[in-house]
Amino acid sequence: MNDVLGLLGGTFDPIHCGHLELAREVMQGLALRAVRLIPAGDPPHRAAPVATAGERLAMVRLAVADYPGLETDAREIDRPGRSYTVLTLEELRAEAPSRHLALIIGTDALLGLTTWHRWRDLFGLAHLVVVARPGVAIDGQLPESLAQEWDRRITTDPGTLQREAVGRIVRQVITPRAISASAIRAALARHDIAAVRGLLPAAVLAYIERNRIYEPATDAT
Repeated sequence: MNDVLGLLGGTFDPIHCGHLELAREVMQGLALRAVRLIPAGDPPHRAAPVATAGERLAMVRLAVADYPGLETDAREIDRPGRSYTVLTLEELRAEAPSRHLALIIGTDALLGLTTWHRWRDLFGLAHLVVVARPGVAIDGQLPESLAQEWDRRITTDPGTLQREAVGRIVRQVITPRAISASAIRAALARHDIAAVRGLLPAAVLAYIERNRIYEPATDAT
């Protein structure tokens, strides 16, 4: 049995079909047991989300309901302090030491990996699955310290994720989808529901509308 668990973090502000289809394609392409979506509570590398932590967690839970194999993990929302990935991986490893973990990141995140908290420790806790982002190239673009790790760890054999416990890097091709959370927020702020319909699950859109999450603050006065 394949007991490799995929992990996809993000602010999910809001979660949309691009996130969900990416997770589904990686799960199917690499035959992962499941993929857990982990909303960041206090993300260290980007501006504070617009939606609250509770709202983003609720949206992720609604979104994965119709995607078999996708799960929600609230630990970064529940854990105080910055949402450092290395701490999440340490917790997951402690909970199930024999389970293999595969951290899914985009090429844009990979380029900044050396700025992550204790970034080298990631390789001792999980595998890395790198998915392409449109317009983001990594060949020849990695910092030297990361390029050395890349050359040591990259493999074209996805079965390595199952056979080896940690430390491998796999590139996974997925279908490009030009869906932007910031563009969705902008459309919702101007009440352009038609522009976002189909870009995020209907249950998530209904939740956003019901709670008026992305409406301008002046609308509430």
